[in-house]
Amino acid sequence: MSLRTFMVVLVGIAVLGTTACKQEAKKGDKKEKEQVEILYPNWAEGIAFTNLAQAILQDKGYDIKITPLEPGPIYAAIAKGDADLMLDAWLPFTHEDYWEEYGDDIDSLGASFDNGTTGLVVPDYVDFESIEDLNDHVDELDGKIIGIGSGAGIHRNTEKVIEEYDLDFQQVTSSESAMMASLKRNYDKEEPVVITGWKPHQKWADYDLKYLDDPKDLYPKDVCAIIARKGFRDDHPVLAEFFTNFSLNEDQLYELMEVIDKSDDELEAAKGWYENNKEVVEEWYPEEMKE
Repeated sequence: MSLRTFMVVLVGIAVLGTTACKQEAKKGDKKEKEQVEILYPNWAEGIAFTNLAQAILQDKGYDIKITPLEPGPIYAAIAKGDADLMLDAWLPFTHEDYWEEYGDDIDSLGASFDNGTTGLVVPDYVDFESIEDLNDHVDELDGKIIGIGSGAGIHRNTEKVIEEYDLDFQQVTSSESAMMASLKRNYDKEEPVVITGWKPHQKWADYDLKYLDDPKDLYPKDVCAIIARKGFRDDHPVLAEFFTNFSLNEDQLYELMEVIDKSDDELEAAKGWYENNKEVVEEWYPEEMKE
């Protein structure tokens, strides 16, 4: 082999080696996306929290899957480690039964909203103020309290309220959408109606409403807690810190829920809110997520 040929081969090997090193470096630098599954109840605030988290974290390069479920199966799945997170756990009271069953196998990271309230809700135009007044209005209310699904803590608490206040009412088990349709129908005609309600919820921004006084304090005050499977903190320490910081006040949450409610695409609406409120969201970022 001539010196010229040898040098050509040597240079070629060097080039190939450099290219291979560069390709290996690129391969090593490319971090595999962290995959996280968030379960959520099909409630307005749960939809809002979850789609916002997905919008933010997808923008940061995470692979986020969201799945709607009833609260009971959500707690069971997270306790078994079959899913990672829920951002709308009403604790310590409304979801007390779920926590007693599954809480030993679940971690709490923080609170997405720290002033959760529940109770019986009526339009502001009705002329009664307390749960104790309801039996005086049985006929005009058709003896019905419009509720949501039987798996919800507020449904269970309302059954207790009916018993403890000796109300001549029955709770109509339906869904959030059916309950809201009943509220709208009666509100538009300025007719009385009583529903099971909670804060946060978009209805407080859309209608003039009030809680009925609850002298027996049977409806508890909660936070909307962020819960995670055991081991999530160790597997995803940066995300765990992010979710510990994740929190909205009432005005921010109602604004988010409103844009989602008016959109045909929940995730796109959440992305729009995120883009317009980055100064809020940036406060939640751990150092590793900051650009």
